[in-house]
Amino acid sequence: MARRPAQAADAAQGLLAGLEAGIASEALRAWAPQGWAVASDWRPLVDAFWCSSAGQGLAQFVSGRLASGAVVYPAQPLRALELTALHQVRVVILGQDPYHGPGQAQGLAFSVAEGLPPPPSLRNILRERARDLGPAAGPGPRSLRPWAEQGVLLLNTVLTVEQGRPASHADRGWEALTNSILKAVMDRPQPAVFMAWGALAQAQLASLPERHLLLSANHPSPLSAQRPPRPFIGCGHFSAANAWLSAQGQGPISW
Repeated sequence: MARRPAQAADAAQGLLAGLEAGIASEALRAWAPQGWAVASDWRPLVDAFWCSSAGQGLAQFVSGRLASGAVVYPAQPLRALELTALHQVRVVILGQDPYHGPGQAQGLAFSVAEGLPPPPSLRNILRERARDLGPAAGPGPRSLRPWAEQGVLLLNTVLTVEQGRPASHADRGWEALTNSILKAVMDRPQPAVFMAWGALAQAQLASLPERHLLLSANHPSPLSAQRPPRPFIGCGHFSAANAWLSAQGQGPISW
């Protein structure tokens, strides 16, 4: 008997959730960037980075940590560039480094697989989304993949981390790549929204060209989400981004 459409949709959603959970639970097994998928218009930038001194130094560092037995997340460090092509970017959300707990990091800033409890920063993001957009918007996703597929580049500044050691791969080379990614988006004629949550993101986006929209607030971490002068809770960035995108003729994001 053929499945009804609702049953087929539920089955497909369950399969996707299972695949995402598998990606999230896996650590990086080997340094093999040639096997990491990215959208075709990111490829020249990424390949140039691997050939650079910063890319080669990063490869040596991460390979050494893996060889020493370190558990490194996520399994797919460039997943944001796979799901959101350069020409599709409408919004950039800039994070710091991946979640460092088992089964959390997906390669998308702030995102975890569906079915996992949201970490504190994501919990505050979903809280602000609900406050900003109202009850009609629903509870919101824990996996932010649907955002990425609509043109929201969920980019961490540093793309790997060791289990239980936040910022353990900072200043090892990733920043050269992510700065190049940001510059590529900034240099396009197409305007985009940049959400700068926290002082580090704001410093990186200080020279944003005027054709883009910069939305700044504190980091959504519980340590700063409600702290003045720019608390994250109450920032209204989701509705502000949609209003600006619609005015630009790009259409809103389904947050």
